[in-house]
Amino acid sequence: MDLQYYGANCIVLTMKGARVVIDDTLAELGGKSVIKPGDIALYTHAHGEPKSETKLIIDQPGEYEVSDVSVYGISARAHMDEVGGHAATIFKIHTKELNILVAGHIYPELTDDQLEAIGMVDVMFVPVGGNGYTLDPVGALKIIKKIEPKVIIPTHYDDGFDYPVPQQTLQQALTGLSMEPKETLPKLKLKAGDLGDVTELIVLEKSS
Repeated sequence: MDLQYYGANCIVLTMKGARVVIDDTLAELGGKSVIKPGDIALYTHAHGEPKSETKLIIDQPGEYEVSDVSVYGISARAHMDEVGGHAATIFKIHTKELNILVAGHIYPELTDDQLEAIGMVDVMFVPVGGNGYTLDPVGALKIIKKIEPKVIIPTHYDDGFDYPVPQQTLQQALTGLSMEPKETLPKLKLKAGDLGDVTELIVLEKSS
């Protein structure tokens, strides 16, 4: 599987027979959409249909199967929700080899039921920009410790997009996480046998 980061919370997973695009809101932030016809499009919050004709659009909790990819949307309190709100969706994407988790803009407290639904995670994408807009490094670290993924990839830091609220720089976020990246890559090529037993942080450069 190839994992690429396009800025904000936009992630593209490319595997044999399927391309999954998560949170392509780039056009709304002054960038260019990366969704192509035939993609599986996921949004961690309610969202209208993209302009490109996609294979499937998912922006709600539930269980979905498409192109040998299992998608499990888990209802969650959004970062800006009041108590009892569930405006966000955590996505767990299961392929033949890997379990990928996309946290999205969630409140940094997970219930036992949510943790049970999440289960084992190989790679977790987690926002770190903070400033009231999304998870900050403290909140991200709470979730990381609960889930214990094998690989952590930070998203949604200051990367040149026009955010409604300024986001922390990557270096500020890494300092807050108290973690050093194992490596910085333009693209992560990953299969199950590549994963070790110790949690690692990998930074993906913003693709264009």
